[in-house]
Formats: sequence, structure tokens, C-alpha cells
Amino acid sequence: MNHIKLLFFATIRDRAGTKSLELDIPVDMTIQGLKKKLASDIPTLKDSMKSVLITINREYAFDEAIVPADAEIGMFPPVSGG
Repeated sequence: MNHIKLLFFATIRDRAGTKSLELDIPVDMTIQGLKKKLASDIPTLKDSMKSVLITINREYAFDEAIVPADAEIGMFPPVSGG
């Protein structure tokens, strides 16, 4: 198992009800798998997981990326400008 720290920002923080969370996840879990787990474990995040922006150790990551051990995962809502 890998131990990771999740950091939630803006509206995702509000929906999660916390600013951070620590989890143990399987060694080969992808970002997509992590999003599915969070949507299942924290139902208020389900809709957010469809469009969330993810960082692994402060670098943007895509769904197929494997989550490394001791990673810091940032979760941000989509950004809009104007």
C-alpha cells in the first residue's frame, strides 16, 4: 500500500468538508482509480471528480498516471476566466 496526502482546494474543499486527507491506496492505483475511490467514499465529491484538475507533487497529472508512494495530491476545480 502507498500512503498519500490529498489536498482539496476551493469548491472541492467545501464539498469534501476538509482541507486535507491521508489515505493508503494500492501501489498501482491510477489517478482515475483514485477519483473513483473518492467518488465512492465521499459521495459529495462524485460530481466534482468528473472535471477535477489533479496535481501530483505540484505537477499536473492525467487520469492514467500512477500515484507514487508518499505523493501529495492536489485537487482543484476547473478554472474559468473572462
